[in-house]
Amino acid sequence: MMKRNLALIVILAILAFAVNGFAQDTRVTPPSSVVGPPGHVRTPLYLAIRDGKITFDAVNYAYETPSSIACVYGVTQLTQGCPTDGTLVSTGGSKAIAVVEYGNYSNVQNDLVTFSNQFGLGGNTSIINLCYPSPPCPANNGTGWDLEEALDVQYAHAMAPHAQIIVVSFTDDPLGDGAEQGGAQYIATNYGAGEMSNSWTYNGGENWCGSGDCELSYDSDFTQPGIVYFASAGDDGLGVAYPSISPNVVSAGGSQINRTDGNYESESCWSGSGGGNSVYEPLPQYQLYVANRTNQMRGSPDRAADSSGNSPVNIYSSSYCGGWCGVYGTSVASPTLAGISNFAGNFKSSTVEDEGPLYGLYVRPVLYETVFYDVTMGSNGSPAKQGWDECTGLGTPRKPSYF
Repeated sequence: MMKRNLALIVILAILAFAVNGFAQDTRVTPPSSVVGPPGHVRTPLYLAIRDGKITFDAVNYAYETPSSIACVYGVTQLTQGCPTDGTLVSTGGSKAIAVVEYGNYSNVQNDLVTFSNQFGLGGNTSIINLCYPSPPCPANNGTGWDLEEALDVQYAHAMAPHAQIIVVSFTDDPLGDGAEQGGAQYIATNYGAGEMSNSWTYNGGENWCGSGDCELSYDSDFTQPGIVYFASAGDDGLGVAYPSISPNVVSAGGSQINRTDGNYESESCWSGSGGGNSVYEPLPQYQLYVANRTNQMRGSPDRAADSSGNSPVNIYSSSYCGGWCGVYGTSVASPTLAGISNFAGNFKSSTVEDEGPLYGLYVRPVLYETVFYDVTMGSNGSPAKQGWDECTGLGTPRKPSYF
């Protein structure tokens, strides 16, 4: 298989804005990274900076938490306002969730325990680490990939604390190194079924691979029986990314949680959320009901979860942040949605089987609007609208039992 050297993207612009009660000096910036040409791996992940601070001595309740995310998405019993300092957290989860990462994050275990204890999550905090094509994987030493892994592990665990978390690391390229295939086979062999979360994309849209035939040749890497795959839709606004545009992957778009006086009010499209219609991937059968919106091709995303800088999530990162900090991007959406799927316990034989019934709700409006929150506000370059759209897909979860 073609190899691509690892790289994260550097974004030079630093934005400043004031919304939803954030201070005037609220800014966002990506983690440290190395510039790479199109085709290289990147993470759709950002740090939230408030009042000039990245790190906090304790949880920053201006940011979302496991309890507030679980409340908004129906994982726990509804608490009025879904407060960020709420106490109801998920108590579910089983089998396994794998997160695909670069390199070795030496503090991942201890940081998960700190995070889990802080929010009273309990469950299984013992992490299994795999390395492809063979160990040892290179040490990250506090780079942006440590931050990404902290997020992925902690929010998959937050939604499904009793699932076994498996970190599947690669040394150069997640597909070329066999990490995706090896991790999925490991779950299928040892746990029977589960989810895989990929909070990364190949830079360059659908040109990452050089041709449509090349991209299509990788779709088979996401077909292990018993595994439902998730991948971040990206953070450049309208435009598709691989692997989330693969019809064998649940594409995770980005929403924004809107609060008034600290209380949940609504969700809107996150302006940075990736999404759009493929020029290579054919229309999957499960998207027949929305084919008029996808130009008769594979459309992205399928569903969405919190990803906005106006509603970042708390994580604990000892190596990158030196403690508590806030992050956002569709890097949050992928592990969150994978965890919600695991929490539901409706383990499917494939992503295609998973998506079919959910898209089938589209022609049953009353049930559709019960299972999903139909996001109709905001834009990522394509406005959110009633029904499926190119920013939040079908919407955000409200009844995980259907997932």
